[in-house]
Amino acid sequence: MGRIRPKSAPWVHISCIVEASVDEGDIVPITKTDLIAAVAAHTDSTIKDVAAVLAGFEDVVVANVAKGEKIVMTGFLTFDRGQRAARIGRNPQTGEAIKIAASKNPKVSAGASFKKIVNGKAPAPKINK
Repeated sequence: MGRIRPKSAPWVHISCIVEASVDEGDIVPITKTDLIAAVAAHTDSTIKDVAAVLAGFEDVVVANVAKGEKIVMTGFLTFDRGQRAARIGRNPQTGEAIKIAASKNPKVSAGASFKKIVNGKAPAPKINK
């Protein structure tokens, strides 16, 4: 749910459409709770059911990416695992050279359809209020 917080008023709920919120002039990220409520309203599902599905989705994505598998949701998002090679860095306070170990990192990239919608080249999906 989008929320606007005027400087002198408490949180005011606008609708079940997920929107960026404003907190004293700053954009406030949409919370997981807001997202769950919006999806529940859009799909005529219960908040409990949507929360369970979202938790399951998170678990499956994290477990598979951790194993090195790539998850592709065509047109929407791709989840993958990247590699960072070991390298030599510098301690910014002392200038001393330090070894930085190799590591793995999660990568998420937007699909072509998602990018078109964000850039205004395609219409956004209609959301039930």
